[in-house]
Amino acid sequence: MKKTWNILGAIGLMSVMQATVFAEELEIPSLNPDEGRIGEVRRVADDSEFKVCADPDNMPYSNLKLEGFEDKIAKVLADDLGKKLTFAYAYNRQGFLRNTINAMRCDVIIGMTSDFDALRTSKPYYRSGHVFVWRKDSNYNIENWDSPDLKKGIIGIVDKSPATIPLNDYNLMGNARPYRLQRDLNLPTSFVIDDLIKGEIDVAVMWGPIAGYYAKQSKVPLEIRLIPEYNKVNLKGKEYWNISVAVRHKDKERMNLINQALERNKDKIDAILKDYGIPTVPVVEGDSVYKK
Repeated sequence: MKKTWNILGAIGLMSVMQATVFAEELEIPSLNPDEGRIGEVRRVADDSEFKVCADPDNMPYSNLKLEGFEDKIAKVLADDLGKKLTFAYAYNRQGFLRNTINAMRCDVIIGMTSDFDALRTSKPYYRSGHVFVWRKDSNYNIENWDSPDLKKGIIGIVDKSPATIPLNDYNLMGNARPYRLQRDLNLPTSFVIDDLIKGEIDVAVMWGPIAGYYAKQSKVPLEIRLIPEYNKVNLKGKEYWNISVAVRHKDKERMNLINQALERNKDKIDAILKDYGIPTVPVVEGDSVYKK
């Protein structure tokens, strides 16, 4: 899964890319790796820009071709606010915040868990959770961790993700094939679903937005089902999060404008999420640190 944070690696300054996007035209300028460091020149925020911090290759969220659902939501917000949409790119791994929004290279993160207190977060605009995914031709029927079909084969799961808590509690660890939390950049973001399709695993346990998108893209019919929340049994096993837009704490006025744009464009944003196959549930009030 991607969020908290990635839900949530090692990036150095040399792996940071900055790109500026105007409409459909992509332009990637060279970047001084010292830009934004103490004593070095910092970018001066431009009020005419809606400058987003994003990953250059992290579908279904974002990529350089602006094909991600967060790219589409960014455009909706920028258009509503009458601002020029631009991006600064870095791989969403350890150091992402340091090398992007905290270095003043960009001003907005489109998808952030609402309880992330290192940044100012918006009112949540969607909520998602972990899911079970399996091939329809397996004829599985998995509703919860005690479903008998879970014991029949190999369960692909992201190591150290919250879903490993109930997996262990239900004595299913022996069935698990772990995948690293920090993505191998040599692999496509679809790698867990790819293994499911190839039959190398029988069930995938994944963060919903990633699973939902690739399940929808799959030529092999897949079944996807949201996992029941587990945080009342063990808080570390929390499966669902509100998702917000985030800015720096000091950018209160920017956030006020974004909250208004989110409210005005709720239907458009919901349609984008649905188009990308993102499984959502109603936002839970209080499961965030939204700041007025």
